Amino acid sequence: MTTHPFTSNVVVRSGVARVTLAGELDLDTAPHVLEAVSACLAKQPMSICLDLTGVSFCDCAGLGALLRARTFVLRAGADLVVEGIGAQLARLLSLIGADHILAERNAATSTKPAHHASATVAARRDAEPAITAEAPLRDLLA
Repeated sequence: MTTHPFTSNVVVRSGVARVTLAGELDLDTAPHVLEAVSACLAKQPMSICLDLTGVSFCDCAGLGALLRARTFVLRAGADLVVEGIGAQLARLLSLIGADHILAERNAATSTKPAHHASATVAARRDAEPAITAEAPLRDLLA
């Protein structure tokens, strides 16, 4: 089995942050996702793009980190755009019924301008049940 070392890269420009993840997202590397997202949130971006194109494998710990990162981003009032969900991660999301929670959406297909991200997040918060960072997955799916 070939292992792919995990890397994360964070770039924040003009209120838009991009977190690029690559390699295997598992129990050992999952904390790096939250570190990268927290580093972005410290700069108070309007939007965060989570690029998963380079993620070759994701286990339950990695999935939990991605879902917690989503929660942190939305609670901070930023919009979340997810790109590059591979077949393995898409299957994992589908198996647990969470494919709508971490749905792939890119800037090219978005109909909402970036400067309206806060209003989008506020509307989404009203439509979704409250989610805490420590909420079990079954509560996230409600």
